[in-house]
Amino acid sequence: MKQLLCLLLIVTVASNTLLAQTKDEKAVAAAVENLRKAMVDPTKDALTNLTTAQLSYGHSSGKIENQAQFIEALVSGKSDFLNIDLSEQTIKVIGNTGIVRHILTANTSDNGKANTAHIGILLVWVKQNNEWKLVARQAVKIPPATN
Repeated sequence: MKQLLCLLLIVTVASNTLLAQTKDEKAVAAAVENLRKAMVDPTKDALTNLTTAQLSYGHSSGKIENQAQFIEALVSGKSDFLNIDLSEQTIKVIGNTGIVRHILTANTSDNGKANTAHIGILLVWVKQNNEWKLVARQAVKIPPATN
């Protein structure tokens, strides 16, 4: 019985260790959350601080924006996220690069027109001066489920 309990304890500790996020993964997750908040309540400073000057921001429509275009669309209200929910998020850090995938579900009011979004997102983050900055984002349409 002791051996079984000892084995169970070892397996539990090992699986918790494997499932735990690294320090960098936690920092990338925090940056993703800060970006989510900044997209709902945008300010130029917040969005500038979260992105690189080389930002390539791809929409599911195929439209690609640079940093200035991305920020202007949000700050001006041309692109207006009323709320954003993220699910199924995975984070992988390789050196100074963080790769994040998730599903984004949102209510928007782009150019005053109400809409909903349910898209897959790939984010690429780079660590610059100990801060994680978004360098690339690509959204893809999620095909409807078939039964």
